[in-house]
Amino acid sequence: MAQSSNGGDAGNQPASAGAKPQKPESGEAKQQQEQQQQQQPPGIHVLGQYIKDLSFENPAAPRSLRPSDVNPELQVNVNVNAKALGENAQFEVELKLNANAKRGDDTMFIAEVLYAGIFQVRNVPQEHVRPMVLIECPRLLFPFARHILADVTRQGGFPPLLIDPVDFAALYRQKLADENVQQAAAQAAQPGS
Repeated sequence: MAQSSNGGDAGNQPASAGAKPQKPESGEAKQQQEQQQQQQPPGIHVLGQYIKDLSFENPAAPRSLRPSDVNPELQVNVNVNAKALGENAQFEVELKLNANAKRGDDTMFIAEVLYAGIFQVRNVPQEHVRPMVLIECPRLLFPFARHILADVTRQGGFPPLLIDPVDFAALYRQKLADENVQQAAAQAAQPGS
């Protein structure tokens, strides 16, 4: 049987009667929290995802639903936007998929989904946060947005629209190139340049 230093039964006696457990000082607690965060691997945490906007138009129905030997022209646009939420490295990332199908001059359907997620980026060097938010976050959202678009086109009377996978790294590089061109044009337009 274990004995306490005062000779009593350790199981029956409190270790220090009346003493309050000591809390680490606020500086120590903060330091421990920082050490724990540094020990965690870098990562993205999905805090939530949702539809912000969903639209489907079938302006030529029922004519557009009739079988035809002419394949429709399909144009699909993908856009990604992100904004910092200002708390704990959280970002709202929006993935917009827009599809427009035409047969000749007739618009068969216009479908659009704006799908978003709230992400928290942890332990990532600052210079890697923007690429991670604009490449990896939309990559996580894409299957859900794709499914919604496929379902809405099927419910609109058409075969489900299955969008091919998107290279979000290439989309990010294009966005950077466009920003560089805009910056160069803005600098060239300044007087005295």
